[in-house]
Amino acid sequence: MSEQTTGPVQEFEYQAEMKQLLHLIVHSLYTHREVFLRELISNASDALNVARFRQLTDKSIVDHDAPLEVKIVLDKEKGTFSIEDTGIGMTKDELINNIGTIAKSGTLEFLHKMKSDQKMLDADLIGQFGVGFYSVFMVTDEVTIETRHADADSPAYRWKSVGEGKFTIEEIDRAKRGTKISFTLKEDAKEFSEDWRVKNIIKKYSNFVDFPVYVGDEKVNTVSALWQKRKDDLKDEELTEFYKYLSNDYQAPLGHLHVALEGSVNFKALLFIPETAPLGFFRETEYKGLHLYAHRILIQDDCKDLLPEYLRFVKGVVDTEDLPLNVSREVTQSSPVMGKINKVLTGKVLSFLEDWAQNDTEKYEKFYKNFSPLLKTGVNSDFSNKDKIIELFRFESSAAEKGKMTSLKEYVARMKAEQKEIYYVSGDSRESAERNPNLEYFKKHGIEVLYLLDPVDLFVVPSIHEYEKKSLKSIDKADVQVSKDEEKQEENAIQESMSKSFLSAFKEVLIDKVEDVIASKRLVESPVTLVVGKEGMDIQTERMMKMFNKDFTGSKKIMEVNLAHPLIKNLWDIYQQDTKDPFLRNCIVQLYEGALLREGNLTDPTAFLSRMTEIMEKASRK
Repeated sequence: MSEQTTGPVQEFEYQAEMKQLLHLIVHSLYTHREVFLRELISNASDALNVARFRQLTDKSIVDHDAPLEVKIVLDKEKGTFSIEDTGIGMTKDELINNIGTIAKSGTLEFLHKMKSDQKMLDADLIGQFGVGFYSVFMVTDEVTIETRHADADSPAYRWKSVGEGKFTIEEIDRAKRGTKISFTLKEDAKEFSEDWRVKNIIKKYSNFVDFPVYVGDEKVNTVSALWQKRKDDLKDEELTEFYKYLSNDYQAPLGHLHVALEGSVNFKALLFIPETAPLGFFRETEYKGLHLYAHRILIQDDCKDLLPEYLRFVKGVVDTEDLPLNVSREVTQSSPVMGKINKVLTGKVLSFLEDWAQNDTEKYEKFYKNFSPLLKTGVNSDFSNKDKIIELFRFESSAAEKGKMTSLKEYVARMKAEQKEIYYVSGDSRESAERNPNLEYFKKHGIEVLYLLDPVDLFVVPSIHEYEKKSLKSIDKADVQVSKDEEKQEENAIQESMSKSFLSAFKEVLIDKVEDVIASKRLVESPVTLVVGKEGMDIQTERMMKMFNKDFTGSKKIMEVNLAHPLIKNLWDIYQQDTKDPFLRNCIVQLYEGALLREGNLTDPTAFLSRMTEIMEKASRK
């Protein structure tokens, strides 16, 4: 029921810009109409915060002991809606100045441009330019505000507007402190007179408001804002329930991180790392990470500015009072505050993961299995934290059993004194990596090789270049360095000085297929292998490039020949008798294509099989 009028009705004109703005809001721009309720509750929460402070410092305020709360009353039959708070209330001047002007210059120009570009303004932008209260005109044609300021001698007022060109203010007889906003819903907005609809909106946007919000007699915001608690007061059970509520995950989180920072930037955060990668994780449009709150009011339910892309797996809440917000939840996304929060959170998350990596390897490896493909991309995007991210890398290794992971730091600690480089090999699996003939030299001499089994490794590891002044080197590269002592060939090998013309015969046969043919220092059991030139891509990277582009050819490889292998020595004998022997030429091509087959790049298996049959037929005559 409206309060009785006690004074004359005064009529005021909106400023010209405000008239245009209201017309745009009502008729042109907004699509997510439910957000009007977020704006009204946000304003009520601000007013209640001020009243709470006054209660502590001023015993003379109106209704000193009144509970601080928000009450929403709906009438489905009449289609009416009212929201009332026991906050600080407004004076007449505040009604004129706060509810009659545009809060930010340039707002009207921005909104006109949105209209001319035929774009709709989404929920995240409704409050961005200081016009949040007026979003109520999306659902009604006329709004009434009844308010009394907390000062004991302050009269009460009624403000009315149809959102066109004018508003009225009149003095009324209202005894209690606070503000009541009421209106009749438009026909196409009657859904907002339904209890269930309003409760769902409150739970979505305003569940963590620091004051009870009632719909009728039911308190709707029942979930506690855990991030506001002290770290030591948080219990595992409530953290799990909060995470499940926040993420819609049925599992408990793998871990959580509580951040409360005061200083150059003030914010609180409660972050979670899921047990497993959720459905839709690799489809960015379906995965929501961090929720941004201001004074416990949801501003964005997927704020991508709070953490870099490579940490997108983190779920949670960030609540700050430092963003430049006005009464209607203006968010200035270009604010340097967001950059500061991002920097702090990024450092905290990386340190948190490093602690797991050092002190809880089982938990860290579980995390790494799920989220390392994303984490590792940070090496190429976050140069200020590159070293921290590299420390979090883990690989399988030739020095460890299958499934056991090792870090670059651990690898370096095990290196031989004379070893100058960190070696790695890529593969689809550990088994395929271990079948690589280029690994033979390293196995023979007990030199550890890291196995790059994640496709992402092929894009990020080469960009590391060096670690603790040790170069990272693919064993598929032709310029792998070996010591002088290890260069000595086996006694029964073909002498390299004698074999130059022999290797030239290989090169002549493969003239359009390989860059060069050289004697191998790395092969032990295999007769030949293909290696990459100094500037070329390794084998796995080329395969991936071909997956993206079927026309991709890559660079020619270098063929290395094991001069100690029995087959090569047999071919040497044939060469000495007849340098142009067709059987010799067939064998050379077959060795080359066999190497292609092993690395998955053989394009004509039919010719390969036909040639193999021919060679076997000739060899079996003896």
